[in-house]
Amino acid sequence: MWDRNQMAARAAQELQDGWYVNLGIGIPTLVSNYIPDGIEVTLQSENGMLGMGPFPTEDEIDADLINAGKQTITELPQTAYFDSSESFAMIRGGKIAMAILGAMEVAENGDLANWMIPGKLVKGMGGAMDLVAGVGRVVVIMDHANKRGESKLLKECTLPLTGKNVVDRIITNLGVFDVVEGGLKIAEMAPGVTRADIDAVTEAKIIA
Repeated sequence: MWDRNQMAARAAQELQDGWYVNLGIGIPTLVSNYIPDGIEVTLQSENGMLGMGPFPTEDEIDADLINAGKQTITELPQTAYFDSSESFAMIRGGKIAMAILGAMEVAENGDLANWMIPGKLVKGMGGAMDLVAGVGRVVVIMDHANKRGESKLLKECTLPLTGKNVVDRIITNLGVFDVVEGGLKIAEMAPGVTRADIDAVTEAKIIA
């Protein structure tokens, strides 16, 4: 199986040269550390930053430079700053090619639930709803099962939805899955993982 960093490295392979990309909170933020050589992408953050660099070393930390998840980051020579209205105008205007997001649940038809669990304290939906509605491609990175061993790839989401039919590809610790007509198609399996391993912890319909 892949660990968090290996999942992020695999997600970085989805990047294409020249793209503007938004990285969500959690595992997706690690993708910035694995951008392939020869690929130039511009990372956008909803809080008003275009051109984010990788996470800082201890001597590079600047408390005023944070991403949308309030993690400290670095800037690049070409970094631009702006207010949140301009940031969301980019997202809603279709200027962002891809969003790489975390999730609590994904349904076999591409429905996404990634912003709240009823009864839990939440800060709000943030930019997730705008991202899944406005970007060209949505890739989700998440663990295949929750802490109880229950599938997070479901026939139908049980949590409040962020968006309907919005996910294109899912990367879990077990492999890579594409949302296609009728269910999920295995695009790649993590090293050492078998189809039986996937079937054992997947509620969603898997199409061979």
